[in-house]
Amino acid sequence: MEKQSKKDIMFERMKEKKKEVRVVRRIVLIVALILLVIIGIAGFQAYNYISSALAPVDPDSEEVVTVEVPIGSSLDSIAALLEENGVIEDARIYKYYVKFNNESEFQAGTYDLLPSMTLDEITESLKSGKVYHEPLFTINVPEGLTVEEIAENVIAEKTSHTAEEFLAKIEDPAYIEELMIKYPELLTDEILGENIRYALEGYLFPATYPIYEEDPSLTLLIEQMLDTTQANVLQYQAVLEENDRSPHWLLTFASLLEEEATAQSDRQTIASVFYNRLDDDMPLQTDPTVIYAMGEHKDRLFNTDYEFEHPYSTYQNKGLPPGPIANAGGSSIEAVLDPADTDFFYFLADSEGTNHFAKTYEEHLANRDEYIGN
Repeated sequence: MEKQSKKDIMFERMKEKKKEVRVVRRIVLIVALILLVIIGIAGFQAYNYISSALAPVDPDSEEVVTVEVPIGSSLDSIAALLEENGVIEDARIYKYYVKFNNESEFQAGTYDLLPSMTLDEITESLKSGKVYHEPLFTINVPEGLTVEEIAENVIAEKTSHTAEEFLAKIEDPAYIEELMIKYPELLTDEILGENIRYALEGYLFPATYPIYEEDPSLTLLIEQMLDTTQANVLQYQAVLEENDRSPHWLLTFASLLEEEATAQSDRQTIASVFYNRLDDDMPLQTDPTVIYAMGEHKDRLFNTDYEFEHPYSTYQNKGLPPGPIANAGGSSIEAVLDPADTDFFYFLADSEGTNHFAKTYEEHLANRDEYIGN
């Protein structure tokens, strides 16, 4: 075999090197493609994660989450608190979001937030000190309505539920039992009394309620009202306990004032009349209880109506009726707890709705002749 020349050997080596370079290039290309795929997947996942973290946790949620922000809380602790309570997806993303938008001066307080709130709404709430969430619509429950009127004039008018469905819900024993477990201090055994017409009569607080979903459930609507009643009534729990009184007693008394009075001063004075009559073991003799007992609206009562025998009639029975006859507002509740100091035992309203008070029956008759006639 002839020896290879130096030139041939050089060419062979060059071929080998070219081959090695091609292999290296292929390897580099393959590795680069793999890295690009990995980076692309990671980037896509990161994009999805960040997008998810910037969106509401649950756009359809109706759950109210109470978050307590202590005084002096830092952005780190607030973000962690929001994530812990399920109001935001990721505390770090929220911190970057807040810093990027140059937001600051968050206020301490108690916030009823929803997982359906946007980061803007949460941030605005923490800055303003009040929950900022745009409702889809509102439901207004006026003062002085019965549950039947709420069913017909509020629920049936403003939601997809019928009055019959609403009344069936609040008459469901199993549901009432659930509510009594959920609101043990507010809903006591008194609401189950033998003569009670509706367990929740007087417990659906009059207010304007924001609704954050298109078709709210009856449970949501009812418990929104009960939450508001609880907040308005249990603030007086210590006073009630001191005087051996219950929330049921307070709401029953307040409902009478709600139906009789037209002004705050009237409420306090009428409250004093009722207290004076109760102290003297006199029947309250308030017309709205007769109307409620009869179960029908009447613009005027006749002598035979006052003879109608029913547990709710305060003409036929002494003391308060078995339960509330309507939903009382805050002014009536306050008047029960802070009545005027008077010697009045009687009152009547003239055709303009103005109340006239009297200390004696003779004075009362004189007021009747002057302001009402025969």
